[in-house]
Amino acid sequence: MSFFAITKTLLKSLFRKPATVAYPFGPREYVKGTRGSIAIVVDQCIFCGICQKKCPTNALIVNRNDKTWTIARGRCISCGACVEVCPKKCLTMDEKYSEPGRKKQEEVFKHA
Repeated sequence: MSFFAITKTLLKSLFRKPATVAYPFGPREYVKGTRGSIAIVVDQCIFCGICQKKCPTNALIVNRNDKTWTIARGRCISCGACVEVCPKKCLTMDEKYSEPGRKKQEEVFKHA
């Protein structure tokens, strides 16, 4: 009985598209709603610091005097708490993940 079940599955698999993507040869398609990395439009930011206060991992540093917004990507867990509370909606969740690195780095965004 199990031989027929395996044959049925095998025949279905022969005529379908592969379930995986050949990684280096094809681009990765992210599912809608994927929580990748935080992105900011620094020109719209008012540097209020609410995002810094709501961040559960203290990955954000907002300096109102210098007009800088800093994120430690290694500490960010992509929960989206900062995006939800931003009053100017200058923070968004990208669908792509941040690039892996060997060193802990902080990205600094400065208002022009």
